[in-house]
Amino acid sequence: MSKHFFVFIAAAGLLAGLLGCDNGKPPLDNPSRGDIVIAADESFQPLVTQLTSAYSGIYPDAHFKVVFTPEQEAINMMLQDSARLVFTTRVLNPNERAILNQRKIKGATEKIATDGVALIVNKANTDSLITMAELQRIFSGQVDQWGQLKGGNQSSPITLVFDNNNSSNLAFVLKTFNVKDVKGLRIFTTRSNREVIEFVRKNPSALGFIGVNWISDSDEPLSVELAKDLRVMGVSDKVNPVKRDDYYQPFQEDLGMQRYPLRRPVYILSRETHPGLGGGLINYIARDAGSLIIRKLGLWPRIPYDRIINLTK
Repeated sequence: MSKHFFVFIAAAGLLAGLLGCDNGKPPLDNPSRGDIVIAADESFQPLVTQLTSAYSGIYPDAHFKVVFTPEQEAINMMLQDSARLVFTTRVLNPNERAILNQRKIKGATEKIATDGVALIVNKANTDSLITMAELQRIFSGQVDQWGQLKGGNQSSPITLVFDNNNSSNLAFVLKTFNVKDVKGLRIFTTRSNREVIEFVRKNPSALGFIGVNWISDSDEPLSVELAKDLRVMGVSDKVNPVKRDDYYQPFQEDLGMQRYPLRRPVYILSRETHPGLGGGLINYIARDAGSLIIRKLGLWPRIPYDRIINLTK
């Protein structure tokens, strides 16, 4: 064999080695395999857990480490390259977008569903209907007693209960009612949506705010257990509703038809720079059977999953 042949073989081997090790870096993930970190607001824990578990069931080599944390912290993790994807209720603001732009990362934003913030009260509290106008007066400090509300059956103070100081639930409600300062409000924060549920279950004067996917999956034993001994309030955007049908709850049809006033979008934000595992998960959720899981959890998927039905005589 010629000298040139041995030189060619050596060069080919070196090239293969370089491609295989990528200069010591681990090989890139792809849509069906790899390990990535996902950050998500804790109010979406049931949703994110079921979506990632279903995807890993299809692709056993796809591994997701999911960190549940308040929304702003989840977004910060993505900006700091500590998470590939984040589940959130908002898009990046200009300052956050600038951080990715500086690093020449285009990223992606995908709306996947419409969610609702559920208002829950103790079963002993028979006042299960409330208007947006009444909520506005509560968050402006004009109303602080249950007895001041139409249909109130208690004389106790209203305790507003949220999962975290930096949660999407609190941020959404404060923005909805244009609250700039909470110092004069009777607000209590726990550490999770589950703790909000437990607090409301033990305190008849509490008004809790949670992500509806915690209690909307009737096929999930935990969801059914959490919903026990609670009332989900109906909310009306009419100033003077005259019948019960003027009130809506944060469940699927009323979210999809945009009748429930305290609805909000669910986004996936990505900083992925190659066709990787994050993109595979997004496609599964937004354009594939993942929308069936969103429906199962009582939310409204942005793109319904097409079902083909063959009719025969």
